Amino acid sequence: MRLLLLEDDTMIGKALRQGLQHEGHSVDWLQDGALAEHAVDTTQYDLVILDLGLPGKDGIRVLTDLRRRENPLPVIITTARDQLDDRVRGLDLGADDYLVKPFDLDELLARIRAVARRHHGRAHDLLQQGPVELNPATHEVRLEGKPVALSAREFALLLTLMERPKATVSRTQLEERLYGWDEEIASNAVEVHIHHLRKKLGERFIHTIRGLGYTLDPGVR
Repeated sequence: MRLLLLEDDTMIGKALRQGLQHEGHSVDWLQDGALAEHAVDTTQYDLVILDLGLPGKDGIRVLTDLRRRENPLPVIITTARDQLDDRVRGLDLGADDYLVKPFDLDELLARIRAVARRHHGRAHDLLQQGPVELNPATHEVRLEGKPVALSAREFALLLTLMERPKATVSRTQLEERLYGWDEEIASNAVEVHIHHLRKKLGERFIHTIRGLGYTLDPGVR
């Protein structure tokens, strides 16, 4: 997933970015709330992790402006403010979840998966297309019941396609999903990942739609 992390504490921000990237997420990290609007307008994110005590523009204003513009981007608030009124206010303003610091990374990851499930209208984590099963919680992929080892990038790309099984996803969209601002992207990076996935899951499982991008054909291998 492509995540926007808004956190002004350098130690917390570094730890969260490292932990989330280790789990295969692409993370853009900002420490000033005033920069959030431009980031959201110029980059396609799957979810925002939002601290309330931001300089420049606090988290409540960031959230309020986001929802005032009718942007449905999922938001998880992370903050040291543990009063019930603060939690209720954040949720009422349009946050999808609220996590009080300090928290464990595993709990944040679980909440990210839960918010993603709701956003995509799924009842559970497991995704299946034809003979391929993918579990975002365990990072397991199976082909006809047998485990398949994927790299973090391959897993993230496959997850993107399986979350949109009837859509054609462009190379640009895949690049935005897989790589953050500070990561260099080789011109053929997506094609290389697609090639590796086809070797592992079947040459015809991922279709190339010339000039448009990629889509899945779950009925063939």
